[in-house]
Amino acid sequence: MIELVSAQRCIACDKCVDVCPTDVFERGPDGIPLLARQEDCQTCFLCEANCPVDALFVSPLTRPLPEDPAVRDEAGLVGRGLLGSYRREIGWGHGRTPGSLRAIGPALGADGGKPIIS
Repeated sequence: MIELVSAQRCIACDKCVDVCPTDVFERGPDGIPLLARQEDCQTCFLCEANCPVDALFVSPLTRPLPEDPAVRDEAGLVGRGLLGSYRREIGWGHGRTPGSLRAIGPALGADGGKPIIS
């Protein structure tokens, strides 16, 4: 579930707003998206994956964590490498290796795809 939008990192590009299938966000008065309907989040990670500045944190849990301030502590999330971590793991963003290139599978031969058997 979406837990944090970093106002300091956000560039108000609205990509998270545009890709959210359940309309969780509303544009705030300063242009920074607000979590208007957090309970509608389906934990699809589309917002975090599409944020070009890693300003979002989506918890893998499917319910809000009101008793856990750690999921809304931006400095703590940055320190633990969690802010924007989904996007980093799938390899989206400048200088990152796409996840499909890190995937483990059979080595492909030079003839266009037949596995190399050793």
